[in-house]
Amino acid sequence: MNQGMHAGWPVRNGDRPLPPAPVAISADANAPDLRTLLVEGMAPIDPALVLLFGSPAQGLESLVASLKCKLPDHCRVVGCSSAGEIGPAGYCVETVTALGFPSASFRVGVCELRHQAQVPVSEWMTQLRAFHTEFDRDPRRSLFGVLLADAQAKQEDVLVATLDAAIPGLPMVGGSTADGLGFLPTHQVVDGRELPGSALFLLIETDLAVAEVAFAHFSPTDRRAVVTEADNNARIIYRLNDEPAAQEYARLAGLSVDVLNQTEFARRPLLLRTGKRHHVRAIRAITPEGGLELMSGIEPGHVLTLGRAIDMTRGFAEALDALPRPPMMVLGFDCILRRLALQRAGMLGQMSELFARYRVAGINTFGEQHSGMHVNQTFVGMALMPPLSA
Repeated sequence: MNQGMHAGWPVRNGDRPLPPAPVAISADANAPDLRTLLVEGMAPIDPALVLLFGSPAQGLESLVASLKCKLPDHCRVVGCSSAGEIGPAGYCVETVTALGFPSASFRVGVCELRHQAQVPVSEWMTQLRAFHTEFDRDPRRSLFGVLLADAQAKQEDVLVATLDAAIPGLPMVGGSTADGLGFLPTHQVVDGRELPGSALFLLIETDLAVAEVAFAHFSPTDRRAVVTEADNNARIIYRLNDEPAAQEYARLAGLSVDVLNQTEFARRPLLLRTGKRHHVRAIRAITPEGGLELMSGIEPGHVLTLGRAIDMTRGFAEALDALPRPPMMVLGFDCILRRLALQRAGMLGQMSELFARYRVAGINTFGEQHSGMHVNQTFVGMALMPPLSA
């Protein structure tokens, strides 16, 4: 969907009134009346927060500033560039997708975590604890966090661990921001101010019930390898099972090194087990020395399992159907590698229909965050549901 505007889904109130629901709007990024479309779509809900996702990123800063000026003073407008968007009709490209959260049922705070590449953990920890304390949450309402991290900084693993330690037990989802499909500088904007190299962390309080959702279309095989040499900062595995990493990965996958490419990496990812779950450690490329460059951190001693792809749509529907009540919106962060795999399989339309059915809106990312973990090739989301009392 590249043309015109798609507005959010109709609200199903049933027999009892519900708290005001969030809305989603997608519009062509090149539409001459883009600002008017977004303001007219958001103004009626008196938003406490507007999340703005766009690709390409040109003009994002001025667009956020324009909305900030035209919406109520109490509205925070937070934007970032993306690898693609998810709007009311599903996947879309070269759009601006805006998510509005009405002030009647939402309250938001924004914390700017500067200098992500420098990993100032102590500074972040102090800042986050003070931010959480000053937010002064209402214990009768749900509280969750949203993280928009800079993918180029390659420090999401430490950032998410810091968040989990600073505010333990907080439900949190997020994504690593991108600018299209290239590994280009990303853009994070708050109320019209661009914050290069920063991560943005939002605390959102709501009358709605919330639940984390996560889905990865892989299952582990019986083929495993130990990381015997790696650079965690560069996210490179040099040796697996004390063999050159690309060579050993190819042997485990039953392939020749010569045929390894992004498609094969996406079909056969490496999985890291944490607790009872396997998390994807996606391979980005082969280094000139025959190592494997990943999209997440890795350390010597980690035991990795070769994964295999399973159904990309059925399991997603099962995960959403397991929610206690149908969502009013699912704020979603979907790995760009999943979208590319669906495109190669001719299944983009099927996935878009599921996104529309379950009211998913958000962005495609270069990495996803949830439950204190940074992962890849995964869909993570925060389901916003009617409260039990509604």
